[in-house]
Amino acid sequence: MWRGLVQLSGRVGERPGQAGRYATERRSAITPQRGKRLGRSRFHFGQAGSQRGEGGAVSASEVDLGGLRGEIRRNEPMSAHNSWRAGGRADRYVRPADIQDLCDLLQRLPNDEPLLWVGLGSNLLVRDGGFAGTVIATQGVNAIEQVDHDRFRIEAGAACNKVARVTAKAGCVGAEFLAGIPGTMGGALAMNAGAFGGETWPLVSAVETIDRDGKIHRRDANAFRFGYRHVEGPMQAGFVACELTVPKGDTEAAQTTIRALLARRNATQPTGLPSCGSVFRNPEGDHAARLIEAAGLKGRCRGAACVSEKHANFIINTARVEDEAHANDIEDLVIEVRDTVLARFGVELRPEVRIVGERA
Repeated sequence: MWRGLVQLSGRVGERPGQAGRYATERRSAITPQRGKRLGRSRFHFGQAGSQRGEGGAVSASEVDLGGLRGEIRRNEPMSAHNSWRAGGRADRYVRPADIQDLCDLLQRLPNDEPLLWVGLGSNLLVRDGGFAGTVIATQGVNAIEQVDHDRFRIEAGAACNKVARVTAKAGCVGAEFLAGIPGTMGGALAMNAGAFGGETWPLVSAVETIDRDGKIHRRDANAFRFGYRHVEGPMQAGFVACELTVPKGDTEAAQTTIRALLARRNATQPTGLPSCGSVFRNPEGDHAARLIEAAGLKGRCRGAACVSEKHANFIINTARVEDEAHANDIEDLVIEVRDTVLARFGVELRPEVRIVGERA
């Protein structure tokens, strides 16, 4: 899952066990109302944000960003802003102070400026050659507000684990699984992030999106379709906030569930080492970790990048110093794992991680 305020994916997979506007089959994206099936797409590493336009466009370096209240940095090392602790530099890194600051930023940037939206960077790798564009970090867009007894307005930069704690403390039950997602609500919305059997979009009643002109649009959740790690809906630049409906329940039980989920995560995942979380989505009827382990890839390394011995769907960065950590090694290992599983079992694993930028 990539976390933060993100571009909508444009594809949908499946949503288990839901009625109404949700798909009713475990591995299907059909709803009676829409009567349309969208299958799983092929594996690819996508480039984030908009592509550069042809000649005549205004360079972002020529744009005056004076007056913005957030942080602005040039030639920023993205290894400091992703959980793999590896990767190249970004031409420009901006952390807006709040939603209005974000709107002001987008209104000033050229429409063809490549953008990379980043939350906690827990599902992101920037190649060693860097990102030739503007990184927009969303940690300042992070308000959480209880607007009714069971409704919460959550901004895109709010950490998922904080959302779980706030809703549980308010006596609401159903968002505890968010404690197991090491990212922000923007990324959770963009890919229908899930953990421990829970998923984001069943809780969503409305969203706010932002376009490349810095305008905010509010939309009901039924304007979108979602499935397993996919969301499809009206295309804007990204999600800026959402409204979650979390039913009232037992506060103590919810907090106990959160503690149990975190203990389970710590027991089964290499949480103390730099990683992006799960690298691949689970294929239909199976688990990526099982296939990777069955292919004999546990412990396989490329440079400092290694397939975790604790959980085979994690690739960890074992470098002791930053200069030893190379995004190329991580990407090469991701590709090796994918190709080996495909050759052994005929199953093509699809990544959850976004790999962007240029190879060095």
